[in-house]
Amino acid sequence: MSSPSPDLSSVDGRTFWRTLRAVVGGAELDYTKGSLSRATWLLAIPMVLEMAMESLFAVVDIFFVAKLGKEAVATVGLTESLLTLVYAIGLGLAMSTTAMVARRVGEGDLEGAARVGAQAVGLVWVLGLLLGLPAFFAGPWLLQQMGASSEVVALGGGYASVVLGAQVVVMLLFVQNAIFRGAGDAMVAMKALWIANLVNCALDPLFIFGLGPVPAMGVTGAAYATLCGRGIGVLYQWRALRSGKSRVHVQGVRFFDPRAMATLLRLSAFGIGQFLVPTASWVGLNRIAAMFGDAAVAGYTVGVRILIFTYLPAWGLSNAVATLVGQSLGAKVPARAERAVWLVMAYNVAFMTAVGLCMLAFPSSLVAIFTDEPAVARVAEACLRVFSYGYPMYALGMVLVQALNGAGDTMTPTGINLIAYWAIQIPIAWFLAVTLAMGAEGVFWSVVVGESAMAAIALSVFRRGRWKTQKV
Repeated sequence: MSSPSPDLSSVDGRTFWRTLRAVVGGAELDYTKGSLSRATWLLAIPMVLEMAMESLFAVVDIFFVAKLGKEAVATVGLTESLLTLVYAIGLGLAMSTTAMVARRVGEGDLEGAARVGAQAVGLVWVLGLLLGLPAFFAGPWLLQQMGASSEVVALGGGYASVVLGAQVVVMLLFVQNAIFRGAGDAMVAMKALWIANLVNCALDPLFIFGLGPVPAMGVTGAAYATLCGRGIGVLYQWRALRSGKSRVHVQGVRFFDPRAMATLLRLSAFGIGQFLVPTASWVGLNRIAAMFGDAAVAGYTVGVRILIFTYLPAWGLSNAVATLVGQSLGAKVPARAERAVWLVMAYNVAFMTAVGLCMLAFPSSLVAIFTDEPAVARVAEACLRVFSYGYPMYALGMVLVQALNGAGDTMTPTGINLIAYWAIQIPIAWFLAVTLAMGAEGVFWSVVVGESAMAAIALSVFRRGRWKTQKV
């Protein structure tokens, strides 16, 4: 049992930025007391920066890969759609880990939080190796199953093998940052991604185009650059967990306890399912887009990468609500948890609406940064225009779902996702794209419809209030 951290009661407008600098430096605060607005921003600012750093992986890779042509961009798009299945497992485990760590921290049980974190890391190693090794050898075949052309398979088979084979690194980056977020140590998580992105930015052009003794590896070089960047980020996280620089200190904690790992996996099952549903839907959308040629896939990929860059900072704000809900429920103040959700929701909707208006007004300028191929650019611009109409609903949905996750209720969002993505989004995508012959644009509209349906259902569930009594 650790002594309680200072709360936010003494933080006012004059001391906010001084407190933020202290948080950036690693100071621990008690987020279950004091101003909710200040607690939100003290958590959210590092988390927003963290998510912005995560989105840079996607943007930097596509910026350099786009110079190799539409087949290289299609390779990245189709491989990333498969990697989203890995993201689903990593994010599902991360979500449950955040909820459980936040609840233990709210209760003052830092030893219990460390045990949760240790078992999450051990479980990632087991799952990552079991899934990654077969995927390494099946890279080209998996691209073929996604509808890739023979040119894409020949160019990108190595890229797919490296990216899909290194699943354990991707999942470790997610889950170890989830430990920090649950503990309220958002700055440690952000620093890990800053380091990872700096390495990726430096190595991407070097490995893709070559320089001096380093050979040009083409699109496969982007895979190696990302692997190196994420790997170094994981090592930084591990050092923080073992050295005591984080509130959760795993030194001396048992990592491979089969019974404890089985418990965590059981609790994470719905969280993994929650992410598998939309990511499997994402694979389906990419498969439908691939029916309309490499230019359609490449344009869709560019559009989605720009979407991710604008989307993930809002996810950072939503992650703050998961921590606030988890810690407030652990401290037995559910009213504070609910107020936090409405407050963050207002912030997020305002932010995402502004971003959506910018996307609607300047799609050509944004797309021109990544590609000058007319066929690809036309698809990407249409993608951005359509996506922009759904931004307020995206903001609403992500906060509500993260609130339920922060409370430990991962089963309900899984059901919501099944309805929104598989009963609504995929059928509409096929109907618009194929039956009505709208092509790739039909896929774009199905995303807006599916996400809006998810937000509307989540709002109805949240207002019932059953999440306040969830046990984790």
